[in-house]
Amino acid sequence: MNQGVQKVLEEVERWLADRSWSAADRPLDQLLERKRAAGTTVSVVLPALDEEATVGEIVEVIRRDLIDGLPVPLVDELVVVDSGSTDRTAEVAAKAGARVVHRDAILPRLPALPGKGEVLWRSLLATSGEIVCFVDADLRDFSASFVSGIVGPLLTDPGVEFVKAMYDRPLSGAPGQGGRVTELVARPLLNLHWPQLAGFVQPLGGEYAVRRSLLERLPFPVGYGVELGLLVDALHTVGLDALAQVDVGVRLHRHQDGQALGRMAAAIYRTALLRQSRGHLVRPELTQFERGPDGFVPHTYPVDTEERPPMAEIEEYAVRRVA
Repeated sequence: MNQGVQKVLEEVERWLADRSWSAADRPLDQLLERKRAAGTTVSVVLPALDEEATVGEIVEVIRRDLIDGLPVPLVDELVVVDSGSTDRTAEVAAKAGARVVHRDAILPRLPALPGKGEVLWRSLLATSGEIVCFVDADLRDFSASFVSGIVGPLLTDPGVEFVKAMYDRPLSGAPGQGGRVTELVARPLLNLHWPQLAGFVQPLGGEYAVRRSLLERLPFPVGYGVELGLLVDALHTVGLDALAQVDVGVRLHRHQDGQALGRMAAAIYRTALLRQSRGHLVRPELTQFERGPDGFVPHTYPVDTEERPPMAEIEEYAVRRVA
């Protein structure tokens, strides 16, 4: 093993020991005390598309455990950004106590692009917290520790700027089998090209908290590549020791089929390639096959190739921040 590889391995091992925690390491009363003393504000954002079955319970738990009845609310702002649901997502979320904003109502001069990353990027204009916490809206049996756990290090350690949740992801009852794109695509890419990030248990997880001062400086891939893109860019912007992860237990959610995972994998791979070379794709499309009555039928889908610039470069955001 050459000295360069050995040095990276030692750095990852040190980081795992110094920057990996459990949600139980920071009790809620400790976080409330730190938050009160510092006057820090926290926004929680749920990007949602047709999640009426789960979004209400998530909002209710956050309101009950982290907002209502506390001497100092841990969460100051709870926002669901609806990206065009055709079910009752917006109605259910609002009834449960969230402020609901439609994606297209944020920065209306710029036509919205499809994709989760687009929603997260726009949410920076719809929120004001100094800490922004993202939570996927399809989680079941949701625990408030998903929020308090990952917000905790940002409230207690000024050197931490970006915190990912880590957890088990069961699939059909088998523990740890739910992160298929993570294991087949994201983890190999990170280990081979950004080995400093090899210690992240759930690099693609949708639950993470970040200081706004960092988020507004990062570009956002508009689609499925957003989690990998933000993680890699955060590493290059603030360094490994500003990144951390917190164990919040078990994550139960809706699993996608194999073809949807293929499209997700293509977007993530493209995001990684762009960060390696900042070049151009020869063919930003993915062809998949389904068996029809007369044999296999090809279906071609575009691969997400758009990225939004750092929010700090958007005029409306800069004006609002000054105000």
